Amino acid sequence: MWRSIVIAVLLVECCYGVGGDQAADKITKLPGQPDVNFDQYGGYVTVSQKDGRALFYWLTEASREVSSKLPLVLWLNGGPGCSSVAYGASEEIGPFRIDKNASGLYVNEFSWNKVANLLFLESPAGVGFSYTNTTSNLFSTGDKRTAQDALIFLLNWFERFPQYRHREFYICGESYAGHYVPQLAKKIYEYNKSHKSKPFINLKGFMVGNAVTDDLYDGIGTTQYWWNNALISDATYQSIMKNCNFSAESYSDACNEIQDYAENHDMGIIDPYSIYSPVCTEAIGNKTKTFKRFKKSMLRRKAGYDPCTENYSEIYYNRKDVQEALHANTTGIPYRWTSCSDVLFESWLDSDFSMLPVYKELIQGGLRIWVFSGDTDSVVPVTATRLSLAHLNLTVKTPWYPWYTNNQTVGGRTEVYEGLTFTTVRGAGHEVPLHQPRRALILFKSFLAGRSLPSSRLPRH
Repeated sequence: MWRSIVIAVLLVECCYGVGGDQAADKITKLPGQPDVNFDQYGGYVTVSQKDGRALFYWLTEASREVSSKLPLVLWLNGGPGCSSVAYGASEEIGPFRIDKNASGLYVNEFSWNKVANLLFLESPAGVGFSYTNTTSNLFSTGDKRTAQDALIFLLNWFERFPQYRHREFYICGESYAGHYVPQLAKKIYEYNKSHKSKPFINLKGFMVGNAVTDDLYDGIGTTQYWWNNALISDATYQSIMKNCNFSAESYSDACNEIQDYAENHDMGIIDPYSIYSPVCTEAIGNKTKTFKRFKKSMLRRKAGYDPCTENYSEIYYNRKDVQEALHANTTGIPYRWTSCSDVLFESWLDSDFSMLPVYKELIQGGLRIWVFSGDTDSVVPVTATRLSLAHLNLTVKTPWYPWYTNNQTVGGRTEVYEGLTFTTVRGAGHEVPLHQPRRALILFKSFLAGRSLPSSRLPRH
């Protein structure tokens, strides 16, 4: 009965506020953009007519010659409260990078739209250009509403883009999208089960990287990574393990104090999201980026391979000509576009303790599930992910082995289980496609093809 009511509500939302059409959303050309052989679309999809919530999307299709033959991939960044336009589209897997003075764009050689059509979603409302007309929504958002709104978005978006309705569909993301991605996959899986004759969304699987998975195991695994990589002293490690109850709803004062000490004293000024990369000291406006701890490793990156790349987004996407070209900020949002929303992050209402039960359900449902970890990330490190996945107690199908890239170097290591593939990406931080774009593209191609990563050196091209 409850599920029938939820589905009825979804159908009502689907029928209202779809608005617009494909032609109106087509992006002619972005300011400073080089010529390309693919189409782009951007705009809004209403997810709650009552509250005036609308989510902003940016679709970058594959080349016109092959776009209709390739799958659709939804990319989500985490935070919670961080923008998929700022990170996924502009720093990681999108077709463009923003140049250093934010005057234009250049082509990303390793864009994932070489092999798929990419749909970037700023979610939930309050992130980036996505908005709500009901201010209280910003202080009452959490995992549940985010997943629900994302499903409504997709139902409405497929109405606007019917050519994608039955295309193979995958969801990818990183960091706190370790919640968003499996939660949305579960929503779609349950929705499709109620439409057995013809699934509305042809979901085939999902992939997440450096993903928040289980609060207990993530906390233990993160502390182990800090100690194993000589970021903290023996005494600090022992004090964290003594004072921090990672299964608690909130940390004790003693736990917060020792973790602050670890990060500010033992580690020093480093980029925790990529421990061997330089940090950025350039200012954004009147603020200079500094190292800052976020409770329970809720993920806010502050630097990357180009440690100041986030700065360029903050400038470029606040340009009026850029917003007009994207069909963004059409309602005059009363604040600047930012890569992450502090309001949402600090007011997050509900967060599932563990994604492991969702993994178990979706493995049983037959979805293709891959989990990857950049091995130089100290925020949601490889040790945390391995510890979490170990508690799924999956049967090993293909034991641990190194995989290789086209330039005949080790790209990482992988192990294949019954129902799930785990892989590391060597030399990558929290944003794997930013730090190791070639290796990330090989990983993505293998995921889409449903084949194992190359176990021997590939021929040179």
